Order: sequence, then C-alpha cells, then structure tokens
Amino acid sequence: MEKAENAGNGGCPQRDSTECEGHAGAQSAVRPENGERAVRTPKLLERILSRDNLNNAYKRVKANKGAPGVDGMTVEEALPWLKEHGRELTDSILQGKFKPDPVRRKEIPKPDGGVRKLGIPSVKDRIIQQAIAQMLMPIYESLFAEGSYGYRPGRSAQDAILKIRGYGDEGYEWAVLLDLSKYFDTLNHEKLLNLLRREIDDERVIQLIKRFLKSGVMENGVVMATEEGSPQGGPLSPLLANVYLNEFDHEYERRGVPVIRYADDIVLLCKSERAAGRLLESSIRYLEGKLKLKVNREKSHIAKLNAIKKFKFLGFAFGKGKDGLFIRAHQKSLLKAKNKLRELTRRNRGRNVRQVMAEVKRYMQGWLNYYALASMKNTMAEWNGWLRRRIRMYIWKQWKKPNTKFRNLLKLGIPEKYAFMTAYSRRGYWFVAGTTSVGRAISNERLASAGFFDLSLAYESIQSDCVGRAVYRTVRTVR
Repeated sequence: MEKAENAGNGGCPQRDSTECEGHAGAQSAVRPENGERAVRTPKLLERILSRDNLNNAYKRVKANKGAPGVDGMTVEEALPWLKEHGRELTDSILQGKFKPDPVRRKEIPKPDGGVRKLGIPSVKDRIIQQAIAQMLMPIYESLFAEGSYGYRPGRSAQDAILKIRGYGDEGYEWAVLLDLSKYFDTLNHEKLLNLLRREIDDERVIQLIKRFLKSGVMENGVVMATEEGSPQGGPLSPLLANVYLNEFDHEYERRGVPVIRYADDIVLLCKSERAAGRLLESSIRYLEGKLKLKVNREKSHIAKLNAIKKFKFLGFAFGKGKDGLFIRAHQKSLLKAKNKLRELTRRNRGRNVRQVMAEVKRYMQGWLNYYALASMKNTMAEWNGWLRRRIRMYIWKQWKKPNTKFRNLLKLGIPEKYAFMTAYSRRGYWFVAGTTSVGRAISNERLASAGFFDLSLAYESIQSDCVGRAVYRTVRTVR
C-alpha cells in the first residue's frame, strides 16, 4: 500500500454523488441449469488484498473524499496510517481476525420531508470494501439482468429512461411502479450471503463481507447491532444491493415482463391496465415472500406512461405527441430546481453577484447534464427571463441607497429623468427589477460579460451532446 498515490481508479460510487462511467454493453447471463458456479474464484481473498488492488481502492476512496467514520480518521490521514499499519491490517484479514468498525450514522433530509439514513464506514474499512467491490464487480457484471441500470459501469439513469421510452413505443403503455421501504436497511443477511455463495467459492470472502454487514451502527455514541441491511454509504453496499435484487430481475425477465430497475427504483411494463393490476400484486408477493423485503403499498401503484401526475421515475416523466412518447422532467423535479435557484438568488444573501452567478452556473450545469434528455426548450427560455430578473433584483438590492442607485443608472447610460424616477421609486425590488430602465442599465449583454449562465444555450448544447451519446450507446448495444 506504500505506492497507493500512484494507483489508478477503479470501482463504482453510489448514485447520490455522480453516475459511474466505464465499459458498457455487458450482456446478462443466467446460471447453468446444473447449478454449477458460472465463475470460479480461487484464492479470491489474496487477489482482493493484492498490492495493486488495494492501491486502486485507496486511490478511489481518496478521490471520493467523504467524511470520517467513528475513529475520526480523515482521508488525508489514511496514507500515513496505511504505511505504518498496512501489513498488520492485511494479515488480520487473512487470519480471519479482522473486525470492522461500526458505521457512523448520518441522516440526510429527503425532499418529501423524511430522512435518508447513511452509514459511514471508517476510511480503512472503506478501502477494504472498495477492494472487495473491485474484484466482485467483473464477476457479477455478466450475471446482472439487462434491465438493471443502477451502480453499473457504462450505465446511467438516462439509459433507463430511454429504455422505458423504447418499450412505450412498442405498445407497453402501462407501468407498475414499486417502492421498497428502507431497502438498504432491510436486506436479509442470510439470503444475501447464500446468493453470494453461488458465485464465490472462497468462504473467507463471504465471512469478511458478513463481518461488514454485522459491524453495527453508532448513533449518538451508542453502538447498535445490525441484524439486517447493508447501510448506504459504503463502497460495497451498491454491489450487494444489485446482487440481492438480481433475483427479482431475472425472475420477471423469465416471465417475459420488461423490468427496468435503478437500485431500488423498479418499473415493470405491460400492455394493459388489467395486466398491470395483476403484475402489481404478483411482484409484491415475490418481493415480500421470496426476498423478505418490505413494499410500500401506498406508494406502489400502476400508471400509464404518459400520466404526468402518476408516473415519475428517477425524476423523469413522459408526454405523448404525434411522434410517440417524449421525455420530460417531472413537475416536482422542475419545482425543486426552481426553488433552488430562488434560494441561490435570494437578495439578502450578502454575496458578490458574480459569486452568486457562479453558484447558479455550477448547480444548473449538473442539473442540465442529468435532465438533458427532457424536452424543455420553452421552460428554459422562460427560466432565463425569470433568472435575469432575479439577478437584476439582487444587484438593485446591493446598490442600497437611492443616491447610489441614481448615480449607477446614470453611469450605465440611463437618462437623468428616468434614472431619478427609478432610483427613488417606492415600488418593491421585484417590480423595479422588471422596469425598462433597470433592464437597459443591467442589460443581457452586461450580465453575460459578468458571468450569467444562459440556460437556453446551455440546454441546447448539452441536450445535443446527450442525445448523440444516447443514440451511440443504443446502436452499440443492439450490435
């Protein structure tokens, strides 16, 4: 591990950060009828603990940064610690004496008002988990179903949406949307470990994974046992989550049902409302009976693909035009983004306007990269005008006193009469920001030169690139 800083990247981070990139087009495979393992894994633990693999794991954990675990060790402090204790760590794993630290509980607010509970392992545990994931990923990639898109190299949420639209154009107009309650926290350990044993014949690796699953959770200084679940936050959890639900994917694939899944977000497709109703009940029975998961029956439902109020998947929805289905950003996704822009441009933030516009640009670049497939040309044009007015309002507030406003308007070419009327107006900030005088003084050109992020131009550029990449991936997969 001494050469960790020179290692390359590997593995796949969880969805709450960014999408993974890597090789694509992995074909699904089903285990042979005789029940034999599809892949032999001799001395898998030694491969996991090899210098190259651990170096790659360290590099990836370092790149992902992240908060310290229960031991307080930061990512920056990990390398000196590994140089001193690395051999001791690997020996303890090989001897079966290694004991992971409990994960640190952290709650993240959810848009619906609830919280998502993350479990943050210590940095050294994250490195070992990442090392395991790097070795297991190639084994399972060939075994995962075609309709699985989450936490897989070369696959994205956008690919999943395009796949659904493709099925919709083939007549699959009805969808079954399944919501799993606290999926990561409710994985059955015994079931999961037995699934892993189908492909992993190194029992030492199974026992190592079991120790991570059973490591416990520290909350408010108290360590609680973990009898089920694989807490979100560790590098290994996404892979284990996919392994667990791969059973469901292949079962319904075998039944001839199109399955699109991104982590624990599941959509089943069919051609009639009646069939969708039957499918909803059978899938719930399978998930709760066979896989021992809990389905949120209030949120699980059937809907037509183009039902904007009922169909929402990964933040997207569909509309229906003369050329068939088209992709749109769901109304809730649009509202959330606009509220974020409203927060960033709040006139009492007390920050330099150029900094504010830089923050807007950073946020909207990420947002548009995710939603670029959606048809929203008119929406972005509308937002552009609204956002410019918000920025003008922000600048108007920063000018503060009427005398300052008057002088600045004069400097920017506004005739004295109109400058005076505007500067000493008693109307509110939003109203004044929409006046002709302010619009001429703080023109679109001046805003652009100061760093204003044009949403329409950015959307058109990003969408063009995104659609091109999507077509390429689709053609490549078909071939």
